[in-house]
Amino acid sequence: MVARSMRLQVLLLASAQALFQTASVLVMTVGALAGGQIAPAPELATAPIAAMFLGTAMATVPASMWMARVGRRIGFIAGALVGSAGGLIAAGGIWTGSLSILAFGTFLVGAYQGFAQFYRFAASEVADLAFRPRAISLVLAGGIVAALLGPTLGRLGGPLLRPDYAGSFLLLTAVSLLAASLLLGLRVPQSVTASTETPGTAAAGRPLLTIVRQPAYAVALFVATTGYGIMILGMTATPLAMIHDHHSLSDASLVIQLHVLGMFLPSFFTGSLITRFGVSRVMLTGVFVLLGYVAVCATSTGLASFGVALALLGVGWNFLYVGGTTLLTTTHTAAERGRAQGFNDMTIFAVGLTCSLGAGVLLQSIGWEALNLLLLPWLAIAALALLWFGAGQNRREAARATMG
Repeated sequence: MVARSMRLQVLLLASAQALFQTASVLVMTVGALAGGQIAPAPELATAPIAAMFLGTAMATVPASMWMARVGRRIGFIAGALVGSAGGLIAAGGIWTGSLSILAFGTFLVGAYQGFAQFYRFAASEVADLAFRPRAISLVLAGGIVAALLGPTLGRLGGPLLRPDYAGSFLLLTAVSLLAASLLLGLRVPQSVTASTETPGTAAAGRPLLTIVRQPAYAVALFVATTGYGIMILGMTATPLAMIHDHHSLSDASLVIQLHVLGMFLPSFFTGSLITRFGVSRVMLTGVFVLLGYVAVCATSTGLASFGVALALLGVGWNFLYVGGTTLLTTTHTAAERGRAQGFNDMTIFAVGLTCSLGAGVLLQSIGWEALNLLLLPWLAIAALALLWFGAGQNRREAARATMG
């Protein structure tokens, strides 16, 4: 019965993940296009997407600390309600032709994302140790629904009302309200919360700097940030690059669907790969997959190249993000959870914000191919970090074997 309850909670979190990712993918699909039709300059077209990541970066730490006090269920429901309000405000921005109002609406969608990013950590909290990597993967696999539904709703909602894309954001509101309804059934064990911690006691855990300076934490954070930042840069620039190269909105939506499928389909087996081969090897594989993405981007700007490249981008992100999350859960105690997870996700989304805002500028100034070639040094550093960490793990395991 306990195992059945654990799996039911993971299924609920996966469903909520599917709906939250649908909202996020919808913004990624039409946000720059909606912004472009009302922005005073082409470089500001990606402002609504950048605002979404700003909202996420600003909400992540407060969301984590607040949920440490009130619990995951209340926090997750509140986040979904904020997202529904964001959809209404974004639609209002399009109706009034105000880029700032549209961006404020997507900022609130980003705040929703700031709460929802902890679904994967909630999965680790409802699962036992053996099931934990798979639980994290299965929750992220909820994004497969988003791969199909997000671009579809963005495309269908585009011409639904005038001006274009106002209907897309109203559909986002409906999806967010459905997520809030589903989360009413969530039950996450409340172990050690911030309200029970007393500074200076063992229950309060270690200072944040001590946690962050652990090699495992530093590598988990850097590699997950690498995967997320590169994914956001490519995903944000793709619709604009495709329209610039005379592809249709339907073509762009199809490529985004392939990308999101690449992001989440591997989640059915990423956890098993981590269990079998180790987290370092899976993340290093993710780096090489992202190198493949860069190589394909350098070949052409045809529809097939965009599709293959964005699918590889999604798979590489999955290996780095699931791997980073799994490694991160080994670096903190329950008392330290709010600080450790909050700082991790705040950093990831601050980088995502920078990449989403920079995508439009880089695309306008140096073009699609050069934009992606700039990623090579970043990926090289990530590969070196993983090789260093993996070598350290091997030395520690050899030392333990010798002592044993």
